[in-house]
Parts: sequence; C-alpha cells; structure tokens
Amino acid sequence: MDWNQLICSTRLGLEDYHSPRQTRNDFERDYDRLIFSSPFRRLQNKTQVFPLPGSIFVHNRLTHSLEVSSVGRSLAREIVNGLRERHGDMECFHNWSDIVAAACLCHDIGNPPFGHSGEKTIGSFFSENSRLQELLRPQLTEQQWQDILNFEGNANSFRLLTHQFEGRRPGGFAMTYSTLAAIVKYPHSSLMAGEKGKFGFFSSEQPIYEKVASRLGIGRHADGSYMRHPLVYIVEAADDMCYQIMDMEDAHKLRVLTTGTVQRTMAQLFEVEKRERIMEKLDRVSDPNEQIAFLRSMAVGELVRAAAEEFLRAENDILSGTYTGSLIGNLHTQAGKGYKACSKLAYERIYHAPSVLDVEIAGNRIMTNLLEHLTEAVLYPQRVASRLLLAKVPEQYNVHAPDTYGKVQSVLDHISAMTDVYALDLYRKLNGHSLPAV
Repeated sequence: MDWNQLICSTRLGLEDYHSPRQTRNDFERDYDRLIFSSPFRRLQNKTQVFPLPGSIFVHNRLTHSLEVSSVGRSLAREIVNGLRERHGDMECFHNWSDIVAAACLCHDIGNPPFGHSGEKTIGSFFSENSRLQELLRPQLTEQQWQDILNFEGNANSFRLLTHQFEGRRPGGFAMTYSTLAAIVKYPHSSLMAGEKGKFGFFSSEQPIYEKVASRLGIGRHADGSYMRHPLVYIVEAADDMCYQIMDMEDAHKLRVLTTGTVQRTMAQLFEVEKRERIMEKLDRVSDPNEQIAFLRSMAVGELVRAAAEEFLRAENDILSGTYTGSLIGNLHTQAGKGYKACSKLAYERIYHAPSVLDVEIAGNRIMTNLLEHLTEAVLYPQRVASRLLLAKVPEQYNVHAPDTYGKVQSVLDHISAMTDVYALDLYRKLNGHSLPAV
C-alpha cells in the first residue's frame, strides 16, 4: 500500500462532484457532518459499560466517542511527526489527524442499545431460535445468514454511514473514502468471521467496501480478506486506551474500585522513576477523584507515546499488510505491561460488576422481546398486530423490502438505532406495561 493513494478525499455517492472553494478540508467536513447527525446524538443515551447516570455521571457512547476522537487526533499527530522526519513533509500526511478524529467519532455509531451485550443478543436471538432458523435459513444465502448470526457493531457502523436508506441520498452520509476505510477494523465478510464473530461489512455493503478499497489501493491477503487501512490501527489504539482507562475512572466514581486499587494499577504503566514523580504529585491533591483524573491523563499520554513508537517501528509491516495484532497489544514496554494489568483488573472487577450484569440481563430481555415482535411483523405483515406495529417504524427503514434479508435488515436497522430509553419504552408499550396519557 502507498501513503499517497491511501489518503483520498473522494466522497461516496459524490464521486463526480468536488467543491473548489472550501474553508474546511473534506475530512473536517466529515467530522462536522457526524457531530450534527441524529445517529451521533443518539449515542448520548446508549450504555457504554455502567448503567446510564443517576446521581453520578458516567461515560455513555457519546462521551466515549468524543474522548476516543480526541485521543486519536493526538496519536495521529504524534505519528505524523515521526513520519515527516523519515519521509519529509509529504502532502498525504497533512490531514491524518482530521481523518482519524472523524473515524474515531463514528467507530461506535452502529452499536445497538445496552452496550456490547446488545450485539450478542441480536446474534443469539437467531442462533437459538430453531423455528426462525427453519423459516429464514432457506430464504437466505450463506453469507446473509452469517451476517445475522454474527451481527457486528463495526459492520453496522459501515452500513449506517454508507447505505441509502429510504428517502435518503446515495452514499448515505457521503463520507470520504479514507474516513470510511479507517473504521473497518475487520476488513472481511461474515463468511470469515471465525469463532469471535468479527467482520467489517454486511453482504449488502460489500460492493461499497470493495469500491473504496480498490480506489485506496488496499491489498488482499491470500485467503481473500483485505488488509487493514493503516489508520485503522490508530483508531483501534485510541479506542483501546479510552475503553480500559476511562472504565477504571468510572468504576472508581461508582466505588466499584477503591482509590488505592486504581492508583496501584495505573501506576504500573510508568517506569519506576516517572512513577515516583507522579505519585509525589498525587500527594499534593487531597480529592480522590482529582487524583484519579490526573493519573488517567498521564496514563493516556504515556500510551499515546508508546503506541506512536510502535506504529513507526512497524510502518513497513503495516503498509505491506503483514502486521498482526494491535498497536497496544504489541507493546513490550512498561506501558504495555501496565495496560495488561489494567485490562486484567477491568475484566475481573468491572465487566462482571453487579450493576453491569443487571444492565446486560435487562437489555437482553428487552431486545429479545423487540426482535420477536418486529421480526414477526415483517415476516407476516398482513396480520392486524403487524400492521399496527409496522406503522410505528420510521419510514427510512424498508420493512416492505422485496426479499427476506432486506426485511430482517430493516428490523436490525431500527433496533440498533434505538437508545436504551426508547427501547425500554417501546418494550413496555408492546407488553401493556405502559400506555400513552389520554
């Protein structure tokens, strides 16, 4: 792959149009377009990890995405500084931070309500329902069936940004090719999802990704999967940093983790000398929340520097498509060891905390019920109950698609776009637990 070809301002659906006079570059326009969009605003009411705020405000999908975007921009700038020393001030490096900031902003835009458990609920709904399998399986191709069984937020983000929904313009958000490629973490179809069930695009959007990849010169591996666009590694690293470190900060505010536990764990990110200086500064602050906030900022800065060094070290492997793993996962420095300690603590103490499990249990029940009602409605639209329910579905979702795959996709489009609160409200109404005021 070639840096000059990988950075491209061509817009999906507007390939033949280019405005000659702009106060913003095309990638800044991507960012602004996302900020002002309804799908992005809805992220404010989608669970990140902990239940949405009561008296204590914790991260939601929107605040997480904004922070990932901020960290991603800084990481991109750090890497570009190193690349300029190596290759000179090539024009293709000028907009990296804008592309990464936009890609980070929308990396979770296709995720369903109730956190990552929402993705699992959708897949398990179809895999564990023998009646639906008998009904749907004969009407779908193998790839379409795998799309549904392995429903993936990353693939759904690509669909949300590129699909022409009913009444909308071709090209979806009409994003630049480089921004679109930078969010596809798993550049292969669901047929190659494997045990982890990860893939980057549904069969309906595969031609779009292939078009983008061809224009950007993204190569393919021997097994037919695509190489990652290099900027994906930066987006992924920013997400990894924010996911683990900010979850620990939230856990501390909610008293799931003690101040001492968080301090000792985050301190492992630093070499001994720097660690001692940081701990001395912490002693000057009496507020525990401020102590953790300071430690969090230092931790992110340390990981940004380490990830930038890893990217620069592996530049040739990344461009040739032979680099494996993630930037953070491949850190063999003290920062890498510290990150692993943070991850271990998070999985042991945070992601299995009672409040987190309560959200997953409730979310599973709510989403399963909505999937049952809406799938039944699109498959049997002639029924009275189906007509009433389908009348509530926004017109942009084609519930009357000519094929079964399209109908099921319209259900998944609708449900994945819901906020936690909307999903709960609809669940209550469908089950007679809530009635509109008269």
